[in-house]
Amino acid sequence: MDNAISKLEELTETLVSHLQHISSEDLEAFLERRQQIIGEITFLKQEAPYTPDQVERLNQIVEQDSLILNRMSTLKDEASNWLQNRGQAKTQRNAYEAAYSPDSMLMDRRE
Repeated sequence: MDNAISKLEELTETLVSHLQHISSEDLEAFLERRQQIIGEITFLKQEAPYTPDQVERLNQIVEQDSLILNRMSTLKDEASNWLQNRGQAKTQRNAYEAAYSPDSMLMDRRE
């Protein structure tokens, strides 16, 4: 179990050290790998309970979650803003691309 916890510590430390420059794809890969390691730890826990040292190491890893969640929130906000700006641009573009009939004539009345 110590080996699995060490892998999780290393993975988390690597991510946190590059957190400000990490992309959403890298974050997704981290979460998938992390889930695999947590599954391994959960399986190993069935064989033997956590030692106090292991509990402390896992708590230190969990403390990093707030930093990771903040980065995830930032990426979500950036994506949301991008989608909103794209929608506004599409609306504006559609207003100028109105379907006009090429055979139509404009009639002006004078009074």
